[in-house]
Amino acid sequence: MDLAPAGPLDAITDVPGVRVGHATRDEPGWLTGTTVVVPPIGTVGGVDVRGGGPGTRETDLLDPRHTVDLVDAVVLGGGSALGLAACDGVSAGLLADGRGWPAGPGPGEVVPIVPGAIVFDLGRGGVWGHHPGAAEGRAAYDAATTGPVDEGVVGAGTGARAGGLKGGVGTASAVLADGSTVAALVVVNAVGSPVAPDGRLLGAHLLGPQDAIELPVPDPERVSAYWSALEEEQAALRAGTATTIAVVATDARLTKPATSTLARVAHDGMARAISPVHTAFDGDTVFALATGEGPAPSPLDLVALQTEAARCVTRAIVSAMLAATSVDRSADGGALLRSYRDALVG
Repeated sequence: MDLAPAGPLDAITDVPGVRVGHATRDEPGWLTGTTVVVPPIGTVGGVDVRGGGPGTRETDLLDPRHTVDLVDAVVLGGGSALGLAACDGVSAGLLADGRGWPAGPGPGEVVPIVPGAIVFDLGRGGVWGHHPGAAEGRAAYDAATTGPVDEGVVGAGTGARAGGLKGGVGTASAVLADGSTVAALVVVNAVGSPVAPDGRLLGAHLLGPQDAIELPVPDPERVSAYWSALEEEQAALRAGTATTIAVVATDARLTKPATSTLARVAHDGMARAISPVHTAFDGDTVFALATGEGPAPSPLDLVALQTEAARCVTRAIVSAMLAATSVDRSADGGALLRSYRDALVG
């Protein structure tokens, strides 16, 4: 199968009408943040949650058996369960804009539908209780634009780590043969490693000519040191202290069940880029958004859409790991998080 070309930005904002905003808290004592994805009005939502330690909001509402099918925004955040408070700020912004599920007879009598998921980053900045709240959610919502998406140590990826390395935010897109676009935004914060035994990134094999990424060559001695250090680190793991979360979006017209299936298949993209994945320590979650501005795909086109959605997740994880930069908060009682480039390439 030929690889689909990337969109102009190679980002989730290549899906027409989708906006992304970040709020980053990286001052002393802080290493966390919030990222919001705001789709066009009328977007259908779905979700698939895996792993033993999820932290989510409004995921039951996205069950295909339930009534509400439209989503106003999706929030990805740090702060573990405390960080779900950022959803309140996004809801307030949507309400001020008059956007939400009609719940009353008058104008503006709506309830914004804002599912969310969080990653664990508590204490990595030096103060355990620092987490995103409503203010960060509102700031991310107000900052949301349709332009290029910042990657790496930003928004919900500010305090992320993956396999002992600095994680972060990554994004990727693809334009299919039928003209539809599919894209992903991922916050990489996994117990498992994104690194192959030889030190290369696991997901790099799914990159294509359209990926404007020069892959660094790892140093064998650094690779050996990395695996030794990771083994010691994982021996001290505690449940619920990781999680990779993502949003997949398309302009194809999908039903609510088909949108949930898109989220389910997109998890394959995590499995190709992180090992192990969906563990008892993770609460890996993928949201899917279908704006419906394009045509409904044929059965074969639907398979192609699902295939590229998963590949976009993999590519976004690779992009996040390459964009991440090292962060050292050890002097403040926080974490030393070395980037992939610093730890394995030098």
